[in-house]
Amino acid sequence: MNVADNTQNSASQPLDERVNNRSQRPSSDAFKAFMASNWAPSNQELPARDAVADFAATRRAAISAKFPGERLVIPAGPLKVRSNDCDYRFRPHSAFAHLTGLGLDHEPDAVLILDPVAEGMGDGGAHHSATLYFRPLAGRDTEQFYADSRSGEFWIGARPTLAEFEAKLGLPTAHIDGLETAITKNVGATEIGGTSVRLVRKVDENIDALVDTVRYNTAKDPDTLDLAVLDALDEKLSEALSELRLIKDSWEIEQMEIAVAATVEGFEEVVKSLPRALTHVRGERVIEGAFFARAREAGNELGYDTIAAAGNNATVLHWTRNTGTVSAGELLLLDAGVEADSLYTADVTRTLPVNGTFNEVQRKIYQAVLDSADAGFAAAQPGTKFRDIHTAATTVLAERLDSWGLLPVSVEEAISPEGQQHRRWMPHGTSHHLGLDVHDCAQAKRELYLDGILEEGMVFTIEPGLYFKSEDLAIPEEYRGIGVRIEDDILMTANGPVNLSAGLPREATEIEDWMAGIFQAADAGK
Repeated sequence: MNVADNTQNSASQPLDERVNNRSQRPSSDAFKAFMASNWAPSNQELPARDAVADFAATRRAAISAKFPGERLVIPAGPLKVRSNDCDYRFRPHSAFAHLTGLGLDHEPDAVLILDPVAEGMGDGGAHHSATLYFRPLAGRDTEQFYADSRSGEFWIGARPTLAEFEAKLGLPTAHIDGLETAITKNVGATEIGGTSVRLVRKVDENIDALVDTVRYNTAKDPDTLDLAVLDALDEKLSEALSELRLIKDSWEIEQMEIAVAATVEGFEEVVKSLPRALTHVRGERVIEGAFFARAREAGNELGYDTIAAAGNNATVLHWTRNTGTVSAGELLLLDAGVEADSLYTADVTRTLPVNGTFNEVQRKIYQAVLDSADAGFAAAQPGTKFRDIHTAATTVLAERLDSWGLLPVSVEEAISPEGQQHRRWMPHGTSHHLGLDVHDCAQAKRELYLDGILEEGMVFTIEPGLYFKSEDLAIPEEYRGIGVRIEDDILMTANGPVNLSAGLPREATEIEDWMAGIFQAADAGK
């Protein structure tokens, strides 16, 4: 074959197939036949029902009660390309995980559908019948087994079968090939006997497009169809799913405890890494890596990008570059959380003296933040408003800033809505809900979130801070370059708040003793 023929063949090959050229996989019939033969049979024993199955069924019943007569479509989401033919590690959408109980990374493209039935005649007396649509394991006699680098067992390991998922979750399953029909069947105006659809949007573009198309095709007058109105109805579903997570059930609380315990271990690993971080040009990366290793060993992933901020970097609220050096005499602000296999995450911050000892100014600022956190904790009682935590915590900070001569106005004026001067050094909120997302329940209505009443089963953070930037000329030089934040994960019980992250020291002297013990143990082990 001449050069011209090679060029022509290359040009005629579809672009999306060219990525497979690197694999040099044989395509002969003999190879295919050989690859399909002589494999041990797959395990036929079905797994036991997961502990989460009944809790997930209760959650589905709760969302079913809000949307009787409507089809609800909750996608897990597809794989996302990181670069070329490499994908990011998969994580399903939180609403999908909450309603199915599925965590980890094994259900890309799956979709949960709640199909309306006669009221009370669905699963467990609900108004819907649930089905999980999923791409099951391909048989070893199929080409996908060895040829598909995204879903073939030869490449990524075994995938659960439909029967295995059904046994684990107590949830009917169906092959994903039937998904389009399941979403689009009988869609139309309800007044003429059709079924309306609500979708969790912006999770899977293909599902978005499918739902939009069927809405257009079944509209009485497509030219007057206002998709924005339908999008608003979809948003109500996302809102309801977010609000459903405001109160955690006992299984979720257990998962939060698992995530927090692993996070505490991660902080201990960080302290062990500090001597090496001091000698490295990217000491913050040494710290980040130490925590990440624990997250992968003990859980699924990080719950969010770690903030490992030393010195003035600690005054950057979301410093995740972690490219800085770490020097003795500085403070390290470490904001990190382990995501458990169930996808529930911790979110904890401690501010540590790199050399193990606070100096006088650092200790003074640290104590102010600790007192603020304690005031927020005291304000967090059943029946009070979520926003009261922030008010209590920031009032303490305003009073301390005033006593240091930093406020340009009185405390009363500063904490008034028209003032807020103290927020120059504490610009963020003091609390957020926590769970499947680090900022969980974010689509909940304001009256249920910020203005909501604290109830038993809520899990949230308390995280005040003070951030004195090195370039801030409104403060004495001795304060500049110091950032302090203390963050704990709080469970609201009928008897008041419980600090889930109390296993990590909070008092300045306790932190110094804790770090000294870790350093001594490390030295003894050398």
